[in-house]
Amino acid sequence: THVGHPCRLAARVDTFIQLTLNGLTLGSVYALIALGYSLVYGILKLLNFAHGDVFMVGSFIGFGVLQLLGGSTDPVVPIWLLLVAITLAAMAGCAVLGVAIERFAYRPLRDAPRIAPLISALGVSFFLAYSMQLLFGAEQRDYDAFSMDDGALFFKGFDIGNVRVPLLRIIIIVAAFVLMALLWVLATRTRTGKAMQATSYDREAAAMMGIDIDRVIVFAFVLGSALAGAAGVLFALRAPTFPSIGFLAGLKGFTAAVIGGIGSIPGAMAGGLILGFAEAYTQGYISTKWSDLLVFVILILFMLFRPQGLLGKADIRKV
Repeated sequence: THVGHPCRLAARVDTFIQLTLNGLTLGSVYALIALGYSLVYGILKLLNFAHGDVFMVGSFIGFGVLQLLGGSTDPVVPIWLLLVAITLAAMAGCAVLGVAIERFAYRPLRDAPRIAPLISALGVSFFLAYSMQLLFGAEQRDYDAFSMDDGALFFKGFDIGNVRVPLLRIIIIVAAFVLMALLWVLATRTRTGKAMQATSYDREAAAMMGIDIDRVIVFAFVLGSALAGAAGVLFALRAPTFPSIGFLAGLKGFTAAVIGGIGSIPGAMAGGLILGFAEAYTQGYISTKWSDLLVFVILILFMLFRPQGLLGKADIRKV
């Protein structure tokens, strides 16, 4: 019995470490999606419900480039270059898609009643999801990251207790945090970032001060969509992707943005991580059936008791 107690304790610690690692990986991806929602909402006060499907398109672009470069089993370039290439391709492709969505679906409705761009956003979401399904079929696509560099991404890494931390998870978490840090610097330290902040506080006043509002809005879509593309690749490295994945991923990204305070960049990061941990711990300690339910229960509780989110402010609009 005395031997059993330490063994059980060690097993519980290992489980906790594994779930924390899962939560950090998942939360990093949710945070990247949430940042796109926050960027667009902060400037346009528009909930871009097509954002989750941009994430899905990013995962498919990454898959296509992966196949062009020889696939995961026999890539024609070194593994690090392969990962960089598929991520940059997804970011570039989604940035172009984001510009197209803003130009044709949202800009004509900028001064329309608030419900019009919302309906347009839902229409774009369905258009992207069903277009991808018609073009590529509904079956799952797997990056087969286990085969990359003969499994090095899974087998290399380090151990915390009895838990293996694969190199792939380290890459996903570090890449997500680097992208978030770059966005934070861009939004707070650059001239364009300050123009975005000014536009979010008062669009008309910013225009009178000589800020090109259209350019700022397009830039917000470019940034948000590029981050969604990167999130799509990082997610698909550890789980299969398929055309309908964008809807649920988008809802969770939106939930993360609301939890953190929609319009707040640090809030989106915090909300994504909170959501990732909540989902991982629920799956590990209760049941996988309950994880999605808990996510939306958290959303409802925040909407009821703190609608401005953790770092948002009800009276001040932020970017």
